[in-house]
This record gives sequence, structure tokens and C-alpha cells, in this order.
Amino acid sequence: MQKYKWIGRHWLVASLLTAIPLISQSGSLENAIDSQVKTDVSAQQSQKKIDGLADETTQLLDEYRETLRQTESLRTYNDQLDKIVSSQQKELESITDQLRNIESTQRDIVPLMLKMIDTMVQFVALDLPFLPKERQARIVQLQSLMERADVSIAEKYRRILEAYQVETEYGRTIEAYRDDLTVGDVSRTVDFLRIGRVGLYYLTLDGAEAGMWNNNGWQVLSSEYRKPISQALKVAMKQLPPDLLVLPLKTPEVTP
Repeated sequence: MQKYKWIGRHWLVASLLTAIPLISQSGSLENAIDSQVKTDVSAQQSQKKIDGLADETTQLLDEYRETLRQTESLRTYNDQLDKIVSSQQKELESITDQLRNIESTQRDIVPLMLKMIDTMVQFVALDLPFLPKERQARIVQLQSLMERADVSIAEKYRRILEAYQVETEYGRTIEAYRDDLTVGDVSRTVDFLRIGRVGLYYLTLDGAEAGMWNNNGWQVLSSEYRKPISQALKVAMKQLPPDLLVLPLKTPEVTP
């Protein structure tokens, strides 16, 4: 059995006297010790290299696993992005189709709106002549609106529908208002009574004359209708509660 003892820069090998013969020359012992020391140092250096390589291998393995994890995460993220991009592409195509439809709709709806205004012009001209200034001003506003570039198609269409709604309301309401009545060269201020689109009447401010509109123009009524028209004016102005009124009506013309 060998024993090693460190002396300075060398290992001292002690052997049992009974097992190892004496070495007569000191140089041979010195060489043996140096050789053993070099072998041990070389072994230590090799072990350090092995340990270093093992640590490096472990580090590289950890980096490899982290790279795999990041790669999987990026793959999942890219798959999700592909789905989002695909959805956005479909949405863009849908918007593009809608824009094409809007352009087509605008080309179709502008002539329609112009026709609606022309129809209203004809309708007002053939209707009872109530609120002529107000209704004519509304038509002029619509005609001017159609020529404005700063107003959207939707807003123009909304205003036309609004005008139609106002005209529709006239047919189911009664109204009293004061305005000028011109017959021939004579103009005077009177109170007008409109009952839907069924009848249009007037009463002078002094109550001395009453009349109604027929297909041929204004017709003066007999004195018996002055009081009913006066009462009807108060009902329209909500000065009297609704009551049964007896008023003349124009008869439709029959074409033979």
C-alpha cells in the first residue's frame, strides 16, 4: 500500500520497508516523484476540462430547451396573427364591397331624390293653397340643398323625407293661421282655417265676410257660415273644445 505526502512542490511516496526495496540513487526517486506529480496535475487539468465541458453542455442544453419553448410560443403567436390577418382581410373585402354598393346606391338615389322634389312641387301646386309661402320656401331649400357639396347624401335624403312627413301631417290636422289673401288686385289680411286637406276657409278680421276654396278659386259664402267658421277657428286655436261643426265642402269634379 502506497502513501502520499505533499512536500513543497512534490508528492512524497512512502512505502513499507518490507514491500519496497531501497532506492540507492536520489535522482531516480526525484524523477519518479516529478513524473507522478505531472500525472496528477494532468489528471486534475483533465478533470477540470471535463467539468467545464459538462457545465457548458448543461448550459447549452438549458439554452436549447429555452429556445424550443420560445419557438413554440412564437409559432402559436404567429398562428394567431395569421387568423387575425385573415379576418381583417375578409373585413376589408367586405368594406370594399360596401363602398362599391354605396357608390352604386348614390348614383341611383340622387335621381330619385330629384324626382321626389319635382313630385312635391307638382303636388303643392295642385293642392289647397294653404301656407303657400312656407311650403314654397321648404321646396326652395330642398332644391338648394341638392346642389351643396358639403351636405351628405344621407342628410339630403333625410331632409326630403322630413318634408314629405310635414306634408303628410297636413292631411290629418286642423290649423288656423293669419295671412294675406289676394283676390284679383285686392289684398287683405284674413284668418285662414284648414281642415286637413278637405277644406280651406277664410274669415275677414271684422267677421263680415267668409269664404272657401273650391276648384275654381275663392268663393264667398253666405252669412250663415260666418259663425261656424269663427267657432272652428277658435277650436283650431284651442280656444274652444272640439265640437260638431257644419261647414260647406267642395264637391269633386266629375269628368263625363
